[in-house]
Amino acid sequence: MSEDPRQWPTGRLLFSVARRIEQDWNAHLATWDLNHAGHPALLHLMGGPLTQREIAARNGVTEQTMSRIVARLERSGYVTRDDDPRDRRRRAVTITDLGRRVALEAAQFQPAEDLTARGLDEDQVEALRELLVAMVRAQRAEPRSPAEQ
Repeated sequence: MSEDPRQWPTGRLLFSVARRIEQDWNAHLATWDLNHAGHPALLHLMGGPLTQREIAARNGVTEQTMSRIVARLERSGYVTRDDDPRDRRRRAVTITDLGRRVALEAAQFQPAEDLTARGLDEDQVEALRELLVAMVRAQRAEPRSPAEQ
């Protein structure tokens, strides 16, 4: 396979860029003892307590994976787990004041843009955003396979 990115399939291009951004984003989030998996979970909890199942569904991961993510967030003092008043068989995950502050600090728009737009001018960033929004919308419109649910 060629080392010239112009010869790569689109999927390889996307994967290569996404992997680099994920590594850079994780390094940025490490400032708060977070990673690309824990930060979205905190953001989902900003609207109120959720079960691990609900957080997992919103993040597109398994409940087992979310259990590990929530355990790490709990060790950092960002969330608590208590009995769910809606269903005593489940545990509700609630963001703490510290978790709320950290989630907002880590979610600032500019660092994320700087990490993802490196090497692009303003017009290219806008074109990229339009393409990515179209791709996200197309993915959401497609029915999910049982393996993804």
